[in-house]
Amino acid sequence: MPTLTLTMPDGDAEAYLATAPGGAPAPGVLFVIDAIGLRPRIEEMADRIASWGYTVLAPNVFYRDGKAAELAPSADLREPGAREAFMPGAMERVRGLTTDLLARDLPAYLSALRSRPETAGEDVGVTGYCMGARIAVRAAGIDAGVVAVGGWHGGGLVTDGPDSPHHALATARAAFAFGHASHDRSMPPEAVAALGDAITAAGLPVVNEVFPGPHGYSMADTSAYDEESAERHFASLRTLLDSTLAHR
Repeated sequence: MPTLTLTMPDGDAEAYLATAPGGAPAPGVLFVIDAIGLRPRIEEMADRIASWGYTVLAPNVFYRDGKAAELAPSADLREPGAREAFMPGAMERVRGLTTDLLARDLPAYLSALRSRPETAGEDVGVTGYCMGARIAVRAAGIDAGVVAVGGWHGGGLVTDGPDSPHHALATARAAFAFGHASHDRSMPPEAVAALGDAITAAGLPVVNEVFPGPHGYSMADTSAYDEESAERHFASLRTLLDSTLAHR
């Protein structure tokens, strides 16, 4: 398994690296994991994205809490009740990953991706899942070299708080594609509409869709998986990346 160790502001973080076919340097994509953590399903997804002609880096964003293996679920999350039992502890880690900490971490992740010999160019994409969608939006707000952002079954992208992720759009320069989950209390229809309006008002390209299924639909190792929506997400993400990065 091509696992790297990244030097971060508050310790070392494991990261999975997937490379494009043929071995030539390719445009970079930062893959921001979901609350469940860095695990084989994430590696499978990163490999698939890399097969389109990209270098994909997926860090353990919960490195302050422990190694990926220590934080991984011990039960099969496809079994009834197992995902629900695992999530309270995972959400504690999510809440602990504050906006201030992300402001420290994101430049380090993006720098690590760009500095890899497998990565071509300074312009990069970011794709994020569940809470990772929020992080992906924030990445675009702090780094003008993020030219593509995909957010998939993300929650809390628009809130009333002063640190709402959608406020990052004011300084973003990216094209966006979102695939919200149709059954997701953390991203109701009015929030989906507000997000699309905010991106359009910022003058940025956006595809803002709702896919059928629950929060977490892309994760085949959990009971939330919905194959149709997962495949739609891959298709939308590939279109986004190819239109922004493939010919740079």
